Amino acid sequence: MAKVAFLGLGVMGYPMAGHLVKAGHEVTVYNRTAAKAEKWAAEFGGSWKATPREAAEGCDFVMSCVGNDDDLRSVCLGDDGAFAGMAAGTIFVDHTTVSSAVTRELHAAGAEKGIAFVDAPISGGQAGAENGQLVVMCGGEEAPYAKAEQVIDAYSKLCKRLGDSGAGQLCKMVNQICIAGLVQGLSEGLHFAEKAGLDGRAVIEVIGGGAAGSWQMVNRYETMIDDKFEHGFAVDWMRKDLGICLATANETGASLPVTALVDQFYKEVQKIGGGRWDTSSLIKRLRKLDG
Repeated sequence: MAKVAFLGLGVMGYPMAGHLVKAGHEVTVYNRTAAKAEKWAAEFGGSWKATPREAAEGCDFVMSCVGNDDDLRSVCLGDDGAFAGMAAGTIFVDHTTVSSAVTRELHAAGAEKGIAFVDAPISGGQAGAENGQLVVMCGGEEAPYAKAEQVIDAYSKLCKRLGDSGAGQLCKMVNQICIAGLVQGLSEGLHFAEKAGLDGRAVIEVIGGGAAGSWQMVNRYETMIDDKFEHGFAVDWMRKDLGICLATANETGASLPVTALVDQFYKEVQKIGGGRWDTSSLIKRLRKLDG
């Protein structure tokens, strides 16, 4: 078993760090709000520190799951950053969805100190984190990835290396691009069923086992029909992710017309107060348009 630091105890990081303890690892956590770190330590029996550097000192692995590019830089760099407390030969694993540019930047900064950096964004939502059933898509050198995979196993059902530094983040962008189109299509389908006078639940029972079926359909159709969105992956975070996708597409020359359109639909959801609603709230926008 390993000595592991976990930085960031949001809706994903909190249970992920808990799974590491359950797997037998010695875990120290850091969170920007210290009270949450203290609560986690009391619940799971690990320890907590006041800075990323202190949490990382003496650890074999440091995992992070924070908000965005700037948050990731802040926990890695500087006098109180994790890199300052990590020894050569240790491994930093980042589960945040960030740009591939910041990933490569921190990969290079870590390399200067002999620290391996694995980008490892995740998919599966809050339920996946709580149940230890996340999908983890990774980038970085093969040797540190192979070591990190054994630790990531505590909260994943699938973990795969896609290539060198940044490849994991690029794969996560593909994931979000696909989800955007799926949720919009499901929203339109359910909205159409409502307007046509069909029983949405009966419709899903019929079509869910066929070519139209998806994870989004299975896990979100009931709450979408019931107009309940106080759960899941927030619209604010999805727009952050889609912004990364669209910026990267502009750099690479990829055409993402549907993604760009759905991003604007999410912007409309934000304007009606849905920034913290689940991404499936796209259907609420359609209902509002029809009065």
